[in-house]
Amino acid sequence: MQLTFPGFLRRQFTKQAPVVNADLTSKTVIVLGANTGLGFEATKHFATMNPERLILACRSQSRGQNALDTELEAATGYSKAELWIVDLGDFESVKQFADKFERDGGRLDILVANAALSVRKYEATKDGWESSLQVNDLSTPLLAFLLLPAMIKTAEQYSTIPRLVVVASEVHHWVKIEKKVLENPDMIKTLGSSEYCTPKIMSSRYMLTKLLNVFFVRALNARLPPSTPLVIDAVNPGLCRSELMREAKGIQVLLVWVILRIVAFSAEEGSRQLVWGALAHPDKPEKLRGEYISGSQVEEVNDFVLSPQGIKAQNQLWDELVEILDTVDPRVTAIVNKYLSSTPA
Repeated sequence: MQLTFPGFLRRQFTKQAPVVNADLTSKTVIVLGANTGLGFEATKHFATMNPERLILACRSQSRGQNALDTELEAATGYSKAELWIVDLGDFESVKQFADKFERDGGRLDILVANAALSVRKYEATKDGWESSLQVNDLSTPLLAFLLLPAMIKTAEQYSTIPRLVVVASEVHHWVKIEKKVLENPDMIKTLGSSEYCTPKIMSSRYMLTKLLNVFFVRALNARLPPSTPLVIDAVNPGLCRSELMREAKGIQVLLVWVILRIVAFSAEEGSRQLVWGALAHPDKPEKLRGEYISGSQVEEVNDFVLSPQGIKAQNQLWDELVEILDTVDPRVTAIVNKYLSSTPA
């Protein structure tokens, strides 16, 4: 499938289905990027379903605390939410978050990997990676790997099927990986290097990071044994009015404002897709394993992902990702070897 611009507009003007509901009593939910936008709206929805634990994973202590103290309880009446700090632009912060969960978290039923960064110029993190690539495509998988044992243990102990929801986007339809990168033995390192990240490349960087999100979900699912009671899916919330566009400057501010006002969903409407990926098909959750979700239904990913070239790239990206993250935390390789197949299904 290849999404066209008219198809995108039709989707944006389609009324969104009501939010899916479930009883989350006794369950634990983590939402990354939970203090604003899609993450906060999804958190509010989950709060109305009475989870035993609802963890807001946020980068900013002050903004997270404000969402927790003055907005979430007032909007939902839920008073048990917890604020945990994690900065996806810092591998050490991700590791500390995972360590804290290993000590204090207990069961984990739903992980919504919503945090994302959209930038238009190259900036390196303290770890030496282009910032949006690290946040969207390195730290997000790192946290998913480190929390995977808790999700599988939860499934075994409580006879349930946890879910990992990775927030992707329809914009993955409009970008490809350049041939010179595909032919490079170090694709991820190339994509994250200052030499490669020219202004032209950075103009489509967000779209590329969302393509890599799709690859990660498909690669992880392909290596998860079918008998493992865990659902992993990628969700497109659509174009929404959120703080993701806060990097816009100058005339871009006006253009973004006009576009968002005319065609964008509200953050609450977009958040319904995140909740759908986390809760839909409770009787047959296997329907969503490894799938790309848009408009409250499973849709086909773009043609490049499904092509022989895309499949080859997906497998190479997986191998490189595991190798890179193993240098960050050796537990990654141990987890991959213990819980995942060495070759894709």
